[in-house]
Amino acid sequence: MPRFNIKIKFILQYILVGVILWSIPVCAYAKTKLDENIIILQKTSKAFSEIAKKAIPAVVFIKVEKKVKVETSPFDFFGQDPFFKHFFGPFFPFPRQPREFKQRGVGSGFIISRNGYILTNNHVVQGADKITVRLHDGREFKAKIIGTDPNTDVALIKINADNLPILPLGDSDKLEVGEWVMAIGNPFGLSYTLTVGVVSAKGRSNVGITDYEDFIQTDAAINPGNSGGPLINIRGEAVGINTAIFTKSGGYMGIGFAIPINMVKAIEKQLIEKGEVTRGYLGVMIQELTPDLRESFGLKENEGVLISDVIEGSPAEKAGLKRGDVVIEFNGKKVTDVSQFRNLVALTPPGTKSKIVVIRNGKRKEFEVILGNLKKATLIAASKSKILKKLGFSVQNLTKDLAEQFGYTKKKGVLISQVIPGSPAYQAGIEPGMLILEVNRIPVHNTKEFFKAVRKSQKSGKVLLLIYDGNYTRYVILSIK
Repeated sequence: MPRFNIKIKFILQYILVGVILWSIPVCAYAKTKLDENIIILQKTSKAFSEIAKKAIPAVVFIKVEKKVKVETSPFDFFGQDPFFKHFFGPFFPFPRQPREFKQRGVGSGFIISRNGYILTNNHVVQGADKITVRLHDGREFKAKIIGTDPNTDVALIKINADNLPILPLGDSDKLEVGEWVMAIGNPFGLSYTLTVGVVSAKGRSNVGITDYEDFIQTDAAINPGNSGGPLINIRGEAVGINTAIFTKSGGYMGIGFAIPINMVKAIEKQLIEKGEVTRGYLGVMIQELTPDLRESFGLKENEGVLISDVIEGSPAEKAGLKRGDVVIEFNGKKVTDVSQFRNLVALTPPGTKSKIVVIRNGKRKEFEVILGNLKKATLIAASKSKILKKLGFSVQNLTKDLAEQFGYTKKKGVLISQVIPGSPAYQAGIEPGMLILEVNRIPVHNTKEFFKAVRKSQKSGKVLLLIYDGNYTRYVILSIK
């Protein structure tokens, strides 16, 4: 029995020694892997620190002051008391006098030129009477607004300084979802705060923040005061301007939005040259393609937008685009949705020759269009609307189908489509369906000729119309003052 125990003891000792000898390289390997992972983390941390050291000097703290007028009364305190209201009535307190207050706000920005040009958000500096920029080294400068673009929430300001540190601009189109990014700014007035996260989505539109949206979505913490600061990639380049957050509490909730720097580049150039942004105008009404529409047009998934209407006299009509065309490319870029196509057109300067590829009746067609000026087109549309409001009716072109419907096949003119009750036109006996043959004794064959003729009457304040009601013609004079 003792000998048996000795053998067991020997075997156990042998196994123990084997386990120890085997575990030595395993532990050494595990330690090596742990050390390697730690080294990787240390390198990543060091990289963030190096980027921050280079970027932070180019980020600025912006303070703004606005003068706000408010009507107040020395009796306002008593006016809140029910006792005084009971004896003095609902119009107490009195009298009220305008008083001027200073409203203060803060934001961020970043320097893009050594001579003092700074990018920020429009909502940071909008309406400001005084803008103060504080640099990382503590110096403060008064800034002036070079130009703003409320439609994208971009603003360009300038300080009088030289040899400033700058933040290089990257290529936001090359950003990928999941890529590391950093946000630098002054949240809640806490200067030069850096947060790290990833790009959580691209091409966010229909958020409801600005008219032209193509936001980069990030989970890098953005809070009030970060507005106007840069979103930076791992190469230390600005790839966006931090502009807004999604929140229900007023603070950060994991979703922030930045304006892509490629969109900003086009805007910034125009702001420096002209102080404002002029956008390209095509002149089409567009809509998204549903799965059923895609199938009927024989299109691939996530491809193209449908033209539902072409505005008369627009660059699109002149180029030959038609209702029912599906736009799949614009200047070599694939068109995926309405917002993206709208941005592509808007960011192309007026007068630019642009190539548009469409699918028409199942066939691929290419068109060259010279874009118009959106601002001028808007002004013309507003002018037309103003004139029609004064006249009290609207008009449309007399198509072949409408001419047959109303019995005007042998006439040429513009059709009255709607009459506002109580308007000068209504009181003159003008009704929908009547045909305008002449304006100020000049024949009109379409709406373009009609508006051109009516505008000439604005100085005199009166317009002479020759109207045909299907049986007789008569002259009518309307006031457009």
